[in-house]
Amino acid sequence: MNIEWSALGSVIIWGILIGAGLPALFALGVKTLAVPAGPDGERHPSLGRRVGAWTCFGVIILAIVGAVVFIASGGH
Repeated sequence: MNIEWSALGSVIIWGILIGAGLPALFALGVKTLAVPAGPDGERHPSLGRRVGAWTCFGVIILAIVGAVVFIASGGH
């Protein structure tokens, strides 16, 4: 039995990045949109917060679409 250590390391690294990185990025986007209520009781995140949050969500969407395209093209 011959173990390809470089392939195993690659799978582990990508698994950690995708398995923990994308959920962490999603949590960061949600946290960025969560603001305390103002004096009038309204919750309006600033433009910078909205842009940052939607940038996080955009990266996640691109990663998902990229993965689907990769798998659909044969995954090689």
